[in-house]
Amino acid sequence: MKKITLWLWLIVCCWAVNAHALEIMLPQVYTDGMDVSGWLMSEKLDGVRGFWDGKQLLSKKGNPLHPPAAFIRNFPPFALEGEIWGGRTTFEKTVSIIKKQQPHDGWLKLKFAIFDVPRATGGFSGRLQKAKDWFADHPSQFAFVIPQKIIKDNGQLKTELQRVEKSGGEGLIVRKPDTLYAKGRSRDILKVKSFFDMEAVVIAHIEGKGRNRGRLGSLLVELPENKKVRFKIGTGFRDEERVNPPPVGSIITFKYYGFYQSGLPRFPSFLRIRTDTSL
Repeated sequence: MKKITLWLWLIVCCWAVNAHALEIMLPQVYTDGMDVSGWLMSEKLDGVRGFWDGKQLLSKKGNPLHPPAAFIRNFPPFALEGEIWGGRTTFEKTVSIIKKQQPHDGWLKLKFAIFDVPRATGGFSGRLQKAKDWFADHPSQFAFVIPQKIIKDNGQLKTELQRVEKSGGEGLIVRKPDTLYAKGRSRDILKVKSFFDMEAVVIAHIEGKGRNRGRLGSLLVELPENKKVRFKIGTGFRDEERVNPPPVGSIITFKYYGFYQSGLPRFPSFLRIRTDTSL
């Protein structure tokens, strides 16, 4: 009986750690016409979200990650949120590094890009200053605080978005500087892109024609939350992805530009296979 009680206690403790890590603040989507003058903007880094709880690095689902000691040396005794990032257009490589269940030197090609201090009091700018002050006194070659710029007007926002996307970046994140930390979707954090993206499940491979004969022409996919919505995605693939397409049953991310009245996404284009869904 004592062994069962102890086992249940351990399960509850592990669940509590994971549940706490999942209580994160998430952005909504920026739409044209929103006035964000005076807000702060930064590049939306295309990495894997990480949560440092003061002792260990966790995934967004609360699963322990396994960086080597050198990577987390000089990390603070308080919580941080950020992106585990290997640079632009390196998402798949980053995922392959962090999914390994033991420390290895591949982590030393990555950095922890910090965008919040979730358990600190006060507004966003003040919380972020706590991280800046810590790393000023405890430098780390594997961590940095993501720079923030004040938005003068929406014209400047659009100019910065064009610059980032032209350089291979994913988009921007804008935040109200005085917003308090609160779990769930917040209107005080917005992601800004020239397109939308969402996930879909691969239902079938459709052979191509012409130069794509004998290999993938398009994917037949469905939306996870509405399996009645099925459509084809035929653009955005590299040659190697047409030869070795995402497996049936896998989850992909695609970009699109709004919806038709029928509910189908406009101009869907493949972005990547989601290899991080278990993290």
